[in-house]
Amino acid sequence: MKKHIVAAIVIGAFVTPALALTSGTYYVGLDTSSHTCSVVTEMKPGMKMMGKYDSKEAAEKAMADMKECKA
Repeated sequence: MKKHIVAAIVIGAFVTPALALTSGTYYVGLDTSSHTCSVVTEMKPGMKMMGKYDSKEAAEKAMADMKECKA
């Protein structure tokens, strides 16, 4: 029984950080100097926020449809 608890703790130690990297808020940001868009997790100075999304995939899909982001 104790082996199962230890195994669960070890697995949780590796899974939790991975989940943190895949969840959160993503932004489509337009760099006002280079006029290029990118998906970011944090807006930086010189960027115009084009949208806020719950997943990276949703942000990438939205960015593909934004006329300001088409090269």
